[in-house]
This record gives sequence, C-alpha cells and structure tokens, in this order.
Amino acid sequence: MKLSARIAAPAAALVLAGLTATACAPQTSDTSAEGDEKTGTLRVWLFQEVGNKPKEKVVDAAVADFEKSHEGAEVEVEYIPVDTRAQRIKAAFNDPDSAPDLIEYGNTDTAGYVKDGGLADVSKEFAAWDEAKDTDPTARQSVTVNGQVYGAPLFVGVRALYYRTDVFEDLGIEPPKSQDELISTAKKIHQEKPDLYGLAVGGAYTYGAMPFIWAHGGELADETGVSYASAINSEKARKGIEAYTSLFGDDNCPAAKCAAMGGNATVTAFASGKAAMAIGGDFSHAAVEAGAVKGKYAVVPLPGVKQGSIAPAFAGGNNIGVLKSSSHRTLAVDLMKSLTGKKTQAKMFDAMGFLPTYTDVRATVAKQQPFVGPFVDTLGAGAKFVPASPAWGQIDASLVLPTMFQEIVSGRKDVAAASDDAAKKMDAAFADAG
Repeated sequence: MKLSARIAAPAAALVLAGLTATACAPQTSDTSAEGDEKTGTLRVWLFQEVGNKPKEKVVDAAVADFEKSHEGAEVEVEYIPVDTRAQRIKAAFNDPDSAPDLIEYGNTDTAGYVKDGGLADVSKEFAAWDEAKDTDPTARQSVTVNGQVYGAPLFVGVRALYYRTDVFEDLGIEPPKSQDELISTAKKIHQEKPDLYGLAVGGAYTYGAMPFIWAHGGELADETGVSYASAINSEKARKGIEAYTSLFGDDNCPAAKCAAMGGNATVTAFASGKAAMAIGGDFSHAAVEAGAVKGKYAVVPLPGVKQGSIAPAFAGGNNIGVLKSSSHRTLAVDLMKSLTGKKTQAKMFDAMGFLPTYTDVRATVAKQQPFVGPFVDTLGAGAKFVPASPAWGQIDASLVLPTMFQEIVSGRKDVAAASDDAAKKMDAAFADAG
C-alpha cells in the first residue's frame, strides 16, 4: 500500500457549519468526463481546519483502507482554505484537467454547485449503498437537488442553548422550557446582573435567528415547483422575527453592541463570561471549554413556542461529492464512501467533534459523550434546511436577512416593512437563479 500524498494549504481557516462563501466565477460548460479508469491517482480537496492534524489522521486511515482494497489506485489529498474555496472550486469546474476527483463542500453550496454543472449525480450509487439507509433525512436533503443525489454527507452541525449554571443557581431559576420563558429569563438575568447579556444575540446571526421563525410556523421560502418564493414576510414568519428582535435592547442585549454581532461573536461573549446564555453549535463546544466559563455551563435544546417543545434548528454541515469531470468515477464514488462511511464518521467525531450524519452512529457517540445529547435531541425533534436553490448563496452573501434584522432593531423600519423588503430581494434572487 502506498501512503497518500498530502499537500497542506498554507493558511488555516475555520469551517463554520452552514457557511456559504461567494465569489465571481465564469459560467461553467459541460465538463462531463469520458471513460471510467479503474487505476491511477485520485485527487481530493478537503477543508483545512484550525488544528487540522487530527482530521488528517482520520483521512489517512480512510485513504489507506481504500488503497488497500483498490489495487493500482493512489490518493492525493490537499487541504484548502475555506475562505477561498468558492474561487478554487468553481475554477476547477471550468478546467477538468486541473480539477480534483472529489471535493468537500458546505451543504448550503450544494444547489449552486449543481447549477454550475460541477458535481456528479450519484443517486444510483447512494441508493445501493447499504450504510446510506441510516443517513438522517435532513443530511440526505443537504445532498439532494430536484430529487437527485450529488454527494454524501460528511458531518452535521446543529445549535442549542448554552447557559451558565452558576448564574442560574445564584438567581434560583431553571432553564427556559418555552420561547416566552427564554425571552423573559434573558431579561430577568440582565436586570439582576446588568454586566451580563441575558442571552447574547446578533443581528448578523442568521442561523441563530432561524429557529425563532421556524418555531412560529414560518418559513424562509416556499417551493413553487421548479423554484422558490420568499415567505419571510408571512404572518407566521413575522411573529418569529418579532420574537427574535425583541431580545435586542437595553433590557437584554443593547442594539448598539449586538446588532452587528454574528454567531462567532455571540459564542465568544458567552465563553468569555459576558453572557448568561447563547445559541451555539455542537462545534462551539471546544471554544466554550477553552473559555472563562469552563465547568460553569450546561446545554439544553433551544425551546420552541409550546412548553417543553424544541425549536427547529438549522442543520449545517459539510458533504463530499464527486466531480462530473472525474475520469475515475467508480473509484471516486468508492473513495467518497470510504471518507464518509460510518467508520470514518465515528473516528472524525472522536478527532474533531463533528456530529455523524448516521442516526445509529450518532446515538452511540451520544452515549460516550454526554455533551452531545442536547444536539442529538434537537436533530431528533426535526431540524430544517435552507432553500435548495442556487439563489441561497446570493441571498446569504447579500446579507438580506441580517439587513432585515438590523433595520428592525435599529428602529429604521418596522417588522412588516423590513420583511417585505427582504422578501423582494429574495424573490429577485430566486428569479435570477431560474
């Protein structure tokens, strides 16, 4: 067995679950490969993490297994920076000669990459793969466009409610069990302890705000056959927007400080001891453990509207797909299975803390690591995803939803006007995407 060649990218970048990068790139043409070579070198681009060595060890083991069972095949793995992935990947779609055979990509990028013509349809192979039957529905949705499968999920990321156990014990209060209780608890804490945000929220924290919209029965957009129409200005969505934006103000998280905060900033506020609660991901655990609140916090699912319910969370994460231009399709699909299979995902959880996409593997790791429990419960209650449209990348990059939230919390517009404007922008993006 030959060892895999690894070319480490020079700059490290943190993978944020569900992050969508944007870049201008030329339109792609038909890059479908001719032939299906059964030997030779397969090239793989994976994302470089902060602290990448544990990931490399897991990948090396999966590659070694693959090479052992595929005589004549070799694998080269290159770790690329996340923040420049859009440029590199779209350029690869246009230049098959320099393109890799497989890529790791953020799950919100799926529809855009399919529209670009870069990813291979692996529906038949995925359906015939025995392990795939245990993939959770939301993860499966993240690799599906118009009913066809364009890759395999690698891990899933979901958010829940981090809270300070010492603060709650000092005030004699319990973790909130409804959204109304969450809001009132946040304001009570700030009133009693003015130096703390009750709940750290961010006007630029799109994925932290979505559960409020979904919990009230709202949607980001409705599917209309082959496209989408914005639903962000529906009555139910507006109730969720009102609930989220009610947390900005001098009684919890002052708009002047919190309107510009994104997800990282809210988690940092919590980890550093400046907030009593925050909406953070399973992927935020290491940062919180390294902060000032280590040993003084716990996690519960973010509550929904009804007492005891769980708010739907955004299911972020990454996938691995085969490029349409690969001249090693069969080998590439087999390598995709090796890199995303149950054995590898279990090892990746141990190494990086990434939640597995298989329900049985996730149940096993939850027993091994109690901190995973609330996130698993959240996924089990029904997580949701963004519209499977190439327009989402443009909507996200254009800060349509953060602009809406910031207009509301600054007092420049009311909920109705701001959500109407956001809906128009979203509909224009959906129309452009076709």
